[in-house]
Amino acid sequence: MSDGRILVVDVGGSHVKVLVPGGGQERRRFDSGPDLGPREMVEGVLALTRDWLYDAVSIGIPSIVHAGRVATEPVNLGPGWVGIDFEAAFGKPTKVVNDAAMQALGSYEGGKMLYLGLGTGLGSALVVGGIVAPMELGHLPFRKATFEEYVGENGRMRLGKKKWFEAVHETIERLTAALEPDYVVLGGGNAKKLEDLPAIARLGANDNAFLGGFRLWEPTAR
Repeated sequence: MSDGRILVVDVGGSHVKVLVPGGGQERRRFDSGPDLGPREMVEGVLALTRDWLYDAVSIGIPSIVHAGRVATEPVNLGPGWVGIDFEAAFGKPTKVVNDAAMQALGSYEGGKMLYLGLGTGLGSALVVGGIVAPMELGHLPFRKATFEEYVGENGRMRLGKKKWFEAVHETIERLTAALEPDYVVLGGGNAKKLEDLPAIARLGANDNAFLGGFRLWEPTAR
């Protein structure tokens, strides 16, 4: 399948973005939000890509995914995602992963990497030897609440720029001390707002989610 065309679908709280190799690497997208359910997502993707040829599909969804099925309802989308058979919906071989895991796999450059996605919440994943392990570090206790409540979008708005920077730096410090990665990649919509990153951290590119979707079909990906 690594030689076939993979349609990558990156489902976010604001937009659903799609890319398939070839055709000038054209990216397309449509709005998502709290009214978007899985049926609307599939219909939107099929309508947006009717002139594209592809052999398989990779989907990144902001939710916990077990054995290729969504296990919990995404917080910022509509209901009905749990247990949906997306392979049957698209009629092609399909892999579904947590969106942070897909972004992490696309950001990976060897060794042991910790990915932290600074967006609406805090996405997280660890990649070791090309094997991605989705994580839910954002829900761990931090200060008086959780990591996510301090470094996610609500925390950024509540704390203000300076204190949010401090919370992000402390989050990186604590999680690297616990997990001992070789490096940390920071992604998500708010990562670009950071200044003076710790030496162990670097910014990831938004398009790494698409690369991660392609890499899901490589023989070494697990």
